[in-house]
Amino acid sequence: MAGEASAEAARKSSQDTAPQNVPEPEPFPVLGDDKAAAFFDLDNTVMQGAALFHFGRGLYKRKFFETRDLAKFAWQQAWFRLAGVEDPDHMQDARDSALSIVKGHRVSELMSIGEEIYDEYMAERIWPGTRALAQAHLDAGQKVWLVTAAPVEIATVIARRLGLTGALGTVAESVDGVYTGRLVGEPLHGPAKAEAVRALAAAEKLDLLRCAAYSDSHNDIPMLSLVGHPYAINPDPKLRKHARASDWRLRDYRTARKAAKVGIPAAAGVGAVAGGTAAAIALHRRRR
Repeated sequence: MAGEASAEAARKSSQDTAPQNVPEPEPFPVLGDDKAAAFFDLDNTVMQGAALFHFGRGLYKRKFFETRDLAKFAWQQAWFRLAGVEDPDHMQDARDSALSIVKGHRVSELMSIGEEIYDEYMAERIWPGTRALAQAHLDAGQKVWLVTAAPVEIATVIARRLGLTGALGTVAESVDGVYTGRLVGEPLHGPAKAEAVRALAAAEKLDLLRCAAYSDSHNDIPMLSLVGHPYAINPDPKLRKHARASDWRLRDYRTARKAAKVGIPAAAGVGAVAGGTAAAIALHRRRR
């Protein structure tokens, strides 16, 4: 009884000393706001690691390329993770490798395989915390897109599996449903992501100041800066510093051991597969 009395006294005391007329924070996302949407980076934001790397593992298992190519692919991924920056020469080499692997294959074949690879390697690597954030936007009646430099077909598979609206991703050229080994436009990376989001927002008649964006990488600062509600998710050191200086919200779903490491950047800029209506809209707007 004495304990209960102390607790009640403490509660009343805190009420007496609490500041008065302090407005409650507005709920976010806002229920029923059809002018708002959410844009999520994929690698290390929604999924642990790089989607293209997991996709490559699945293609290797299906004998799309040789062991020496896998070793090269793995080295490129390791370099992206350890260097903390994305060197243009390494990015170009990685893109060329990926494009050479899919050249001559049918788009429908890669889409079907992508479904299998999602179950094999990707599903268990989705961050539950980030997925909950995306679901909150969906529950509020808002559209949610993945925006990634990864192949747009991989992104489309992941978006569909997570129940999201769609995906923007890097687009590769195909003729009569067969990959040519060339990109359409540029990889959806860095400033290009911001351009694609701006174009999609215009097409959907969204108010970007009411929208949210989520990413782990400082390369996505242009996209994050577009919206009124930017979030740094599992941020690399540069993004963490920028987010704190800009008073952006941060969420870190990594273990303490992983979070203590130097930032692990995604293998951004190495997308190689085509498809996706939303991506086509964004690319079309960019070329105009």
